[in-house]
Amino acid sequence: MLISMPSPNDAQADLIAYLDFHVEAGADAILDEQPHDRFGEADTPAPTLRAPRRPAAAARPVPVQSHLLVPPPGSPPPAAPPSTFGRAASAQPDEAASDARARAREAKSLDELEKILADFDACPLRFTAKNLVFADGNPEARVMFLGEAPGADEDRIGKPFMGRSGQLLDKMMAAIGLDRTSAYIGNIVPWRPPGNRNPTPQEVAVCRPFVERQIELVDPEVIVCLGAPATQTLTGTKDGILRTRGRLFPYKLPTREAKLLATLHPAFLLRQPVQKRLAWRDFRALRGLLDGKA
Repeated sequence: MLISMPSPNDAQADLIAYLDFHVEAGADAILDEQPHDRFGEADTPAPTLRAPRRPAAAARPVPVQSHLLVPPPGSPPPAAPPSTFGRAASAQPDEAASDARARAREAKSLDELEKILADFDACPLRFTAKNLVFADGNPEARVMFLGEAPGADEDRIGKPFMGRSGQLLDKMMAAIGLDRTSAYIGNIVPWRPPGNRNPTPQEVAVCRPFVERQIELVDPEVIVCLGAPATQTLTGTKDGILRTRGRLFPYKLPTREAKLLATLHPAFLLRQPVQKRLAWRDFRALRGLLDGKA
């Protein structure tokens, strides 16, 4: 039996594709057996590599002076290196969420809210993301779409739903006569979590006051939650998205009540194309809500 072995070029191409996958997922450093403070290393110049010198044949070992390694008794502990995380490194989740609520209430417009978010330093995601991803679309629109958190493309561009899932969302909106001039789009978390991981409950709790104030300022008639995290955050339900999709929830605004529709996230539909039929039902229901037929 003859076995076909891959050529060196094929193996090299596979290796490059494997590395590209990890870079796209957010992996930008190699781990070893010793822990490293990557943020502390950011300001440290790289050491200059030198060729090792050959030891002299009759060189005698130099004794290590203990006073060079151990501080004298009574000396103060060494100062901790400055943190690049600002208040996020020390703020408790409850304190950070309370501060977020106070700051969000100060915003009288979407522009003010975006500036407040840009200066908010109690969420650690701000320090690992490239850009604040605030919103896209028309703030005067009747419908507001909310996803979970930005991905790599959104983090790079600074707008929500810019990658493959954004292209699918655009097609889904176009199927019912909507586009980014007739809809407003955001996320419950405005910074990309490292490696596209899911935001933690603490990160969602800190960002929640800002998205709630964003909804109040947009004042939409219909809020469309794309996926379980957005639905669970705004409704309090613990059910999965396949149980909640297609359902309408009331959402209280300062002067009236809006309707909240849960549906599947476009990223989920890219992984499970067979479920697009369910999303199509939900978008037809959305069209009916906007037309006053529901």
